[in-house]
Amino acid sequence: MRSLLSRLLPELTPVSQRERLRSAAGALLGILATGLVCRAAIGPEAAPVLIAPMGASAVLLFAVPASPLAQPWSILGGNLVAALVGVTATMWVPDPFVAASVAIGLAIALMMALRCLHPPSGAVALTAVLGGPAIRELGFGFVLWPVAANSLLLLATALLFNNLTGRAYPHLRPAGPRTDDPAPSSRLGFLASDLDAALEDFDQLLDVDRSDLEQILRRVQMRVYGRRPGQTTCAAIMSRDVIGLAPDDSLAEALRLLRRHRIKALPVTDERARVLGIVTQTDLLDKAAWDRSGPRLGLGRRLRLTVERGRAPHGCAADIMTAVEPVTPDTPLAELVLKMAEAALHHLPVVDPDGRLVGIVSQTDLIPALMADAGAGDPARARRPVDAVPA
Repeated sequence: MRSLLSRLLPELTPVSQRERLRSAAGALLGILATGLVCRAAIGPEAAPVLIAPMGASAVLLFAVPASPLAQPWSILGGNLVAALVGVTATMWVPDPFVAASVAIGLAIALMMALRCLHPPSGAVALTAVLGGPAIRELGFGFVLWPVAANSLLLLATALLFNNLTGRAYPHLRPAGPRTDDPAPSSRLGFLASDLDAALEDFDQLLDVDRSDLEQILRRVQMRVYGRRPGQTTCAAIMSRDVIGLAPDDSLAEALRLLRRHRIKALPVTDERARVLGIVTQTDLLDKAAWDRSGPRLGLGRRLRLTVERGRAPHGCAADIMTAVEPVTPDTPLAELVLKMAEAALHHLPVVDPDGRLVGIVSQTDLIPALMADAGAGDPARARRPVDAVPA
């Protein structure tokens, strides 16, 4: 019996206690803000202020915000479609239980067709049919109030809360290069078409974004590769004589250092040598405006940074640097490859346990080390003449 019960329990993704508290706090604030704003707008007795399906929506938006079922189009499109279907079914089907069944089935079909599947929307359709006289009297007004109002307010709270607490929401697909070539991490191991074929064979809707699933599988692949014996680490290949920038150094100073030392990236560190970001040639080209005097901060970027930070930028390295996740000296090359590919960076800073800069690794450092590792893994192949390798 114990074995059967353990098999019935779902295997949820392990998360930290901090993440659990953040999810609970977000749902609390989301429902509270939605209810208070709605009540302030029309009063507590004029119409339904807060409908029950918003509780289920809060679970998705604050506990699993990366889910495809929790994205803005999912909650707005799903809830509005379900409300329209539910009100229509109430008007055309006399029997409430038949109307409820029709509303749920048709709402699911339409949500899947419109790519806005949102499980709580099923409860929205059910509420439209079985919500009682107060709901029925609203007619199609139920779609706008309270469904649209509740959905928009809850979504606005989720956007603010998730981003202010460190979550990226909405969950966007990673931006790749604007070419037809696959991403660097997708050119080895399984192909994207292999994943698509496997998902088609599975033929069930998964509550995980396809790009997230591919990224997870790539990470598994790299971890398996990283367990191979004799793996080189960053400590063996990193450059230790690193030229860096202070966050308040000018753009002209960044350009001067890149040219003088013939390098392509400069770590940005604070007074205690802790890494804050990195300035690359691409940052200077894409994020700075150029004139005869050299690089400067353009008006568009100044305005954007002012809005984001609440203060005017100074035209310094901190205004164009790219945020990075540094590696440590004992990071295996397999993990380093994955981090570089995912961040689309050619350089990564190396830091000690206190986050202080101790080196930098470039793709130029990485390629010979990977070739050496490949040769060490297959000595016979490493000694074989090139013309002896079978086609």
